[in-house]
Amino acid sequence: MRIPKVIVTYCPRCKTHTKHSVSIYSHGKRRSLAAGERRYRAKQKGYGSSRKPKQKRFAKVTKKVVLKLKCQKCGYTLMRRGIRMKKYELVEK
Repeated sequence: MRIPKVIVTYCPRCKTHTKHSVSIYSHGKRRSLAAGERRYRAKQKGYGSSRKPKQKRFAKVTKKVVLKLKCQKCGYTLMRRGIRMKKYELVEK
């Protein structure tokens, strides 16, 4: 799917429609010292089976791509709800 690099949409801070630059949201690296991550590693360690069963077949073929919109007027960033797509590219309009 071809996504334009600039979208005119509503900005809640400006309270009007403005130009927004579009990028694809990607999550950050997981913190290895977070409590949940330490707990998960402790449970995985040692003898015995895995903490959760391995998934054999996947129901979904695609991931949801979340668009990150940044207002060019005030710099406010908002996320646009994810759309399922296999391929995507940001294009000039």
